[in-house]
Amino acid sequence: MSEVFETLRTAVSSLLSNKARSLLTMLGVIIGVGAVIAMVAIGRGAAIQMEGLISGMGSNMVILLSGAGRSGGVRQSGSSAPLLLSDAVAIKDECWSVGAVAPQVNVGAQLIYENRNWPSQVTGTTPDFFVIRAMTVITGRLLDDEDDKSAAKVCVIGQTVARELFGGSDAIGESIRLNRVPFEVVGVLSEKGQSSMGQDQDDTVIVPITTAQRRLTRSGIAGSVNMIQIQARDASMMNAVMSEVSGLMRQRHRLDVGQEDNFELRNMTQMLESLSQSTRVMSLLLGSVASISLLVGGIGIMNIMLVSVTERTREIGIRMAIGARAWNIRTQFLLEALLLSLAGGFIGILLGYAASYGVSSFLKWPTEVSPGAVALAAGFSAFVGVFFGFYPAWKASRLRPIDALRFE
Repeated sequence: MSEVFETLRTAVSSLLSNKARSLLTMLGVIIGVGAVIAMVAIGRGAAIQMEGLISGMGSNMVILLSGAGRSGGVRQSGSSAPLLLSDAVAIKDECWSVGAVAPQVNVGAQLIYENRNWPSQVTGTTPDFFVIRAMTVITGRLLDDEDDKSAAKVCVIGQTVARELFGGSDAIGESIRLNRVPFEVVGVLSEKGQSSMGQDQDDTVIVPITTAQRRLTRSGIAGSVNMIQIQARDASMMNAVMSEVSGLMRQRHRLDVGQEDNFELRNMTQMLESLSQSTRVMSLLLGSVASISLLVGGIGIMNIMLVSVTERTREIGIRMAIGARAWNIRTQFLLEALLLSLAGGFIGILLGYAASYGVSSFLKWPTEVSPGAVALAAGFSAFVGVFFGFYPAWKASRLRPIDALRFE
């Protein structure tokens, strides 16, 4: 055991005797480990954004949009059929795989409270909207069926709107004007934060859809809506929802067999899962490209160690002449390569954390350093040291003492 410690002490002493060269030798490993950790952290940040987008949009959701039909591969501009509030009612009543349906009307509005005003997006919808989007209130209540049936002039506001119009005061029971129409605030939503596209999800006002259609919109088609959000009863029923809703809408729009749909169904869960998969692949690709730097660093270690063997040939001969065995020489050079690699890996880990923090702070991109990525980078850097340090160590241990002593 004492021989191992002595060999380790000799290896450390040898590296410290030439600090500049040791640091330059570690540089490739430092950059490689730092790049791997930073790239994986950035990729993980993108995955977090996708997960946030999925949870923000709701689970097991399909969006129904109006769209122009086609005939003979040609888009027909006059064949677009609007979506109606009655379509949403029919989908909820007739499609057994559907759990919740939320028709939606969107309109921009200038919000006014006393001497304060704020431009925002108003969404007219039904109570199922809160179920689909997993929305809750921190104070007050959500909209209910009675509000919708009576076209009540009530609203639920996001926290951004509450802050801009009311500051720190209680908004419940206060009256705000939406495009000059007074609405009573009955609830303030819990914070949702920004979407992956940078949109403030708390800058919103939600009103009953019947009220929005009668008071806030000027559509030429009575009962028309911008979109219909549909939630399946279960994730396993997504295909059934797509099939049932498509069949029902073709029937309601009186489309003949062979005639293309004049509406569009989007499976949001499937789309977002595809985006998440693409993000994971990109993260793996970035990590793989960054790991090339580790290989370059390993080659640098091998080159410097070979030079070191040449420079220290006489030293090796003297050690062998006074009793050092081949494994002592081999172990010393392997330890030197391993120490260079581990030290470079440690500095690279710190560099990776710093780079991730910098990206998160200055570019406002969420990052998450994975412990698995840190462990993998550190382990790979140690492997690089042993792998690329073995040949110089083996070459040093194969020297004949008499030849080494004669080396000039």
